[in-house]
Amino acid sequence: MGTITGTFKGFGVTFSHMFRKVVTTDYPFKPPVSAPRYHGRHILNRHPDGLEKCIGCELCAWACPADAIFVEGGDNTDEQRFSPGERYASVYQINYARCIFCGLCIEACPTRSLTMSNEYELARDNRQDLIFTKEQLLAPLLEGMEQPPHPMRLGDSEKDYYVGALDNPGTSAGAETSPMGPGRYQVEEHPGVTFPGAEQAAQRAAAGKGEGA
Repeated sequence: MGTITGTFKGFGVTFSHMFRKVVTTDYPFKPPVSAPRYHGRHILNRHPDGLEKCIGCELCAWACPADAIFVEGGDNTDEQRFSPGERYASVYQINYARCIFCGLCIEACPTRSLTMSNEYELARDNRQDLIFTKEQLLAPLLEGMEQPPHPMRLGDSEKDYYVGALDNPGTSAGAETSPMGPGRYQVEEHPGVTFPGAEQAAQRAAAGKGEGA
C-alpha cells in the first residue's frame, strides 16, 4: 500500500510541474540577457582618433587581488605613438583562469581605459586560450579612427585629450553595458555591428546641440 501511495505522490509532483511556466533557457540559441552592470570581459578603450587610452601605468595590475593582469609599459616616440601620453602598454594580458571579475581594476584605472562589457562566454578547452592579449582586448576602430601608431590628432598634449573626454569620450561611453552579445566582441571587423556606446554617445551629442540651439 505504501508503495502505491508513494508512486502517486511522485506522479503528483510531475503533473503539478506540467502546468507551470517553463523556465528552461533555450541556450545558446536564446542566451539570457545579463544585467546592465554585469561584469564581463574587459575592454581596452580608444580615444576618438584611435589612439589607445591605456598609458601603461600598471595600476590595474597592482589593484588585481587575483594577480590576473600583466602589463608591460613602453615609451611613445614621435615616430611610434600609440597613446597621447609618454607611455603606453606594449604588452597587456588578462588571465581569465584567475580573474574573479571584481572590477577593482576598473576602479584603479586613471584614464578610463579599462572597462567591462556584458560578454560572459569565456569558456575555452585550453588554459592558454584563457590568457587574452592586448589585441583581443582592444576596442575595434570606429568610423573616423585610425590604427595606431600615428601622431596626436586631438591636440598637442595629453591634457587636450582628457579635458575633452566628457564631450567626446571615444569608445568608453557605454562599454560597461555592451549590447554586442556573448562571443561577438572580437578584434576583426563585423559588418553592420557598431561598438557599444556609439549610439548612446551620438544621442547625447545630438541632445547637447539641441540644448545649445
